[in-house]
Amino acid sequence: MCGIFGIIDLKGRRSVPLSVLKRSADAMLHRGPDEDGYFQRPGVGFASRRLSIVGLADGQQPVFNEDKQITAVFNGEIYDHDDWRRDLKSRGHVLTTHCDTEILPHMWEEHAEDMFAKLNGQFAVALFDERKQKFILARDRFGICPLFWTRTTRFGTDWLIFGSEIKTILATGMVEPKPDRRGIDAVFNFLAVPGPFSCFEGINILPPGKFLTISRGRIGEDATIDERTYWEMDFPPQGKETRGQNEKQLVNDFERVLYDAVKRRLRADVPVASYLSGGVDSSTVVAMAKDILGRAPATFTVKIRDPKLDETEQAAIISKHLSADPYIVPCGSDDIVANYQKLLVATEAPVTDTSCTALMMLAGKVHETGFKVALTGEGSDEWLAGYPWYKFDRINEWSGKISAGLLPPIVQKSFYRWLGCSDEAIAYLERCAKSAGGMHPFQRFYDLLGPSRFRFYSSSMLSSLANHDPYAAIEPDVSRAKTWHPVNRAVYWAGKIHLPGQLLSLKGDRIAMSQSVEMRYPFLDNNVFDFLAGIDPKWKLKGLTEKYLLRRVAEKWLPESIAWRPKGMFRAPLDGFFLQQRLPYVDELLSDASIKKAGYFDPKAVREWRGKYQDLSPWGYQRQSGELGLVAVLATQLWHQTYIDPTLANLPDWKTIAGVTPERRDLDFAERVPESVAC
Repeated sequence: MCGIFGIIDLKGRRSVPLSVLKRSADAMLHRGPDEDGYFQRPGVGFASRRLSIVGLADGQQPVFNEDKQITAVFNGEIYDHDDWRRDLKSRGHVLTTHCDTEILPHMWEEHAEDMFAKLNGQFAVALFDERKQKFILARDRFGICPLFWTRTTRFGTDWLIFGSEIKTILATGMVEPKPDRRGIDAVFNFLAVPGPFSCFEGINILPPGKFLTISRGRIGEDATIDERTYWEMDFPPQGKETRGQNEKQLVNDFERVLYDAVKRRLRADVPVASYLSGGVDSSTVVAMAKDILGRAPATFTVKIRDPKLDETEQAAIISKHLSADPYIVPCGSDDIVANYQKLLVATEAPVTDTSCTALMMLAGKVHETGFKVALTGEGSDEWLAGYPWYKFDRINEWSGKISAGLLPPIVQKSFYRWLGCSDEAIAYLERCAKSAGGMHPFQRFYDLLGPSRFRFYSSSMLSSLANHDPYAAIEPDVSRAKTWHPVNRAVYWAGKIHLPGQLLSLKGDRIAMSQSVEMRYPFLDNNVFDFLAGIDPKWKLKGLTEKYLLRRVAEKWLPESIAWRPKGMFRAPLDGFFLQQRLPYVDELLSDASIKKAGYFDPKAVREWRGKYQDLSPWGYQRQSGELGLVAVLATQLWHQTYIDPTLANLPDWKTIAGVTPERRDLDFAERVPESVAC
């Protein structure tokens, strides 16, 4: 895993000073502490930071084809690169390194834009074809590796700037950080920012499975920018899925596909560790990794300092079963308090799930222990209906059959009223369900969040978002989704929203790479998804048993108590922020003056709910909905303080925390760069 950055002059050939490239590369030093690399041509500059994992001695970036007319910088891993290397050599290409990055310019020569659909891996890549004056930015199928881009007019020309992190774009001094309220609204709808917009005005998230083509004409002519899809999640129409009548054969087939995915992700020139939560996902991955390696990989487990949330007992069962020697990382409210702003600097977005802090500490321990790579089990819950709301939806489905379809709408309306939703909020939630192609299990969870928009938003915030549809912004055409089984419809939206926006970003790449650790995801292998997408949803949720097919595989590898243990939601306590008032800056950020200054929220509503929600039952949905909303308010205010306006509270800004040198605003972009320069 690495970090990439670049600046392209879209209309001219202004040079990009090396000082700018280095400053932006330094802003993501954590992504690649091992090496840096730079590329300059008239009107273009690339930078990379390398975390060396494959091809340690000869994997420097940028990489080129034989005549150096095609250049690439790359973040990620191509797991089938050996196969492609052999194929390319058989076609006459000369490859001189052992690194997966080198196949990319040669793949471009052979397959052009079709190359991305052929790759099995996690990646963000920038490629420059000098002969054609064409640039390509591409991102992997599921959004494991981040990639941001923006356009700006400065120094007399039009620029496109991209990077693995928003900090690299801000470090240029060419883009002033301003809030995008659609990004903030995504936090209140999804607890995540899945794109295509970020929380920063004008800074876009390149969506998973897409690539951007930038074609330059003659000097002075406008460049063309085109976003295209090379891969999209798809499912069979309801009733047309693979039935899998032979359960034993289906279990064996899935076991083989998952085993191969784990094996691919153990390929590295450095040791590979694994996270271990004690759940069936990570435990199965560790068990298969042991079989492949002949020994258990080093395992890392978070110990939440709360008996109700601690999973180390279950992880210890697995460690003993596999003869593994685990590393345990304790985390409690004090740790969350101490690291919360650092978390937002890493994620560049408001974070409402405080367990992200625990995972950041876990990645820190992985790095401290000398590992650069760790396996993890994300993706299993998404593809195999692993979340609790799938069970609720199944019960709702049964009630519909018993009542001839009359009961579910009544239950839904009653649930909205119980949450304290206004008529406006109910209309909004119903509109969201329609935009999603119909009600689905994930919608049940998001219904807990939607009311907070109408509880806490200021009138100006609501007015600015009046016509904004968060689902349509992600996928404007949901006609296909209407033909799918509701479970698969939920899987789709989980893969479009929850996976890239939260698990792979706020809980994945952004916090792991802040500690210089690469995460690898066997359940996000191309072949694993394709297999699970095609099967009957009954193998995902059988009765009220979630992840049924995985559990059938797991019982061959794990103790029965782990294989069939119900899903537990990994989370950390929230009371450190509100009930115990441990953070001195909470009152500053949530004061009437600071709330008004940021402009997102209604000061009166925030004040009333801070006093009111603690009196509600801790087990009630009203309390959970209100608490989620308040944490989102605090997270947004802290994000605004950190990146937009450092006067809301007595706290540092992102540059101070990240150690980024303040930008110079007198950059000389008129300097000529010889066409032969490539550092």
